[in-house]
Amino acid sequence: MANDDQQLIQQALNGDLTAFNTLVLRYQDRVYSLCYRIMGDSSSAADTAQDAFITAYRRLDTYRGGNFRSWLLRIATNTCYDELRRRQRRPTESLDAPAESDFDDGPPIADNSPTPEQAMQQQELSKLLQDCINGLGDSHRSVLILSDVEGLSYQEIADSVDANLGTVKSRLSRARLAMRDCLESVQELLPAVYRLNYSDNEQLEP
Repeated sequence: MANDDQQLIQQALNGDLTAFNTLVLRYQDRVYSLCYRIMGDSSSAADTAQDAFITAYRRLDTYRGGNFRSWLLRIATNTCYDELRRRQRRPTESLDAPAESDFDDGPPIADNSPTPEQAMQQQELSKLLQDCINGLGDSHRSVLILSDVEGLSYQEIADSVDANLGTVKSRLSRARLAMRDCLESVQELLPAVYRLNYSDNEQLEP
C-alpha cells in the first residue's frame, strides 16, 4: 500500500488528477471519521474533510515521504481546528452540540445487525462519548482520536501532530483519564449495558 501511495503521489505531482482522486477514495473514510470526531457533526465533518483534501492537493509538493496517511490526517486535524478557531471568532455561530438527528448521519454502528434496542443504546453511548471528546483540549482530543478511533501507532500520531513520542504518550494518558472521569460523571446517563465498562486502557468505539 505504501509503495502504491508513493506511485500515485508521484503521478499526481505530474498532473494526473485521477491518481490523486484514487488517493481520495482510499482515505476519504478515514479523513471523514477523524473530522466527524473533532467537529462533532456530519455536515461540518464533510466540509472540513473536503477542505483537507483540497489543501493536501495544493501542498502535495511539500510531502517529503514517510507515512502518507499520517501526513494527510495531520492536514485534516489542522483543518478542523482552523475551522473551530474561525467559529470562535464569530460569536453568532453556536458551538453547542448538534441535535441528536445529526448523529444518525455519523459513522455506522460497528454491529452489522443490531436490534433496535442495541442500536439505540449504541447511539446514546456514541453521543455521550462525543460530548466527552468535545470537552477535551485540542491537543489531547487530537491524540485520543488518532489513537483510539483511527488506530494509529504512537509514531504515526507523533508524525501527525508534530510532537515527540513522550509528549504523545503523556497527552494520550491524560486524555484517556479525562474521558474516564467524564464518563463516570455521567454514569447515570449511560445505557445500563455500558456502565462501568470503560477504563483508561480501553479504546473508544466509533
